[in-house]
Amino acid sequence: MGDSNYKTKVDTGEQNPVLKKAELDYMKIIEQKNRERVQKLQQLGRRNRMTGFSIGAGVLGIYLYSIFAVKQETFLDDFEEPAKVQQ
Repeated sequence: MGDSNYKTKVDTGEQNPVLKKAELDYMKIIEQKNRERVQKLQQLGRRNRMTGFSIGAGVLGIYLYSIFAVKQETFLDDFEEPAKVQQ
C-alpha cells in the first residue's frame, strides 16, 4: 500500500565509507563535549543524592527526637482521677 514511499537501501558494496579529516575532527569535538556533559551530569547526580540523604537524615533525626521526647513526658502518669460525687 505505502511501499512506494520508502527509499531504497543504499548499497555501499564492500567499501567502507571514507570520512574526511574535517568530519573526523568534528566527531572528536562532539565526543569531547559529550564526555564533559556526562561528567557534569554525574557530578550533579552526586550532589542531588547527598542533598537527599542530608534532608532524609534531618527528617529522621527530628522524628526520632520527637518520639524520644514524648516517651519522657510524665504529666499523664501523675494524673489522678477526680473523686466521684455521690448523691
